[in-house]
Amino acid sequence: MNKIPSVNLTDFLSENPSKKEKFINEIGHAYENIGFVALKGHFLDEALVDNLYKEIKNFFDLPVSIKEKYEIPGIGGQRGYVSFGKESAKGRKEGDLKEFWHFGQYVEKASKYAEEYPENVTVAELERFNEVGKKTYQMLEKTAKYVLRSLAIHLKLEETYFDNFIKNGNSILRPIHYPPIQTEPKGAERAAAHGDINLITLLMGAQGKGLQVQNHLGEWIDAVAEPDELMINVGDMLARHSNNKLKSTIHRVTNPPKEMWGTSRYSIPFFMHPISAMKLDVLENCIDEANPKKYEDITAGEFLDQRLEELGLKK
Repeated sequence: MNKIPSVNLTDFLSENPSKKEKFINEIGHAYENIGFVALKGHFLDEALVDNLYKEIKNFFDLPVSIKEKYEIPGIGGQRGYVSFGKESAKGRKEGDLKEFWHFGQYVEKASKYAEEYPENVTVAELERFNEVGKKTYQMLEKTAKYVLRSLAIHLKLEETYFDNFIKNGNSILRPIHYPPIQTEPKGAERAAAHGDINLITLLMGAQGKGLQVQNHLGEWIDAVAEPDELMINVGDMLARHSNNKLKSTIHRVTNPPKEMWGTSRYSIPFFMHPISAMKLDVLENCIDEANPKKYEDITAGEFLDQRLEELGLKK
């Protein structure tokens, strides 16, 4: 594949069985071959998207001294602010050229997950920042639920197979700011080549060049979404669970041409994680003589801890 396929979630949500089947076949084929799709018909409306971009720009424009108040020690960057250059891709020493924020799961205080997850961090200086972030989180989580339902059917599982694993899951909404580049980067990129940890990632802000995906020939292809599309890719957890039937594809965010170094870039991925107790053991119906079991049994929580250590976010 040399381009990212486009699909429309309204086909899956329709009462028309042939449209639903068409969506399942298209997304299944895309994820088996390149691991990415551009998705229309999601649950984010234009006003919410506009408000979110306004709020995150307001936050990243705050003085560094104020932003650093919201960098919480001891939680591996799971909530609040993570300052410029702190995160690096697996196997890379250079920090990525970005700063970001983390919104996490919203659980009831009585929930058992209230003790497992850090609390979300409230930005006192921006009245609507947290409210808009929460609404976006919920709409992306809802979109992800239906994408996973389509993939459950594709994998010959019961349609709601993933529902109980993603309810109160450890998902993260990450608004990212790639600031203007001031000096020649020495080996660093805005986001070095990497695969995502989670089940699926829903990305806002993939309009314009920058995001690139590596196809099965090792070629880098541009992944550019239309303004009304989300870019959605398979993460390592889902690839592992499906014995690599669904592909977790290496991708990166390249530095812009020198004449555009003075510009910022914003992107907003939603990393759909399950609850930590979910077993990522390879599905029996993804194993056969041609595709023997490729991975050891592990839970989602154990796998996440391993990867956070590799990224330098957890000691």
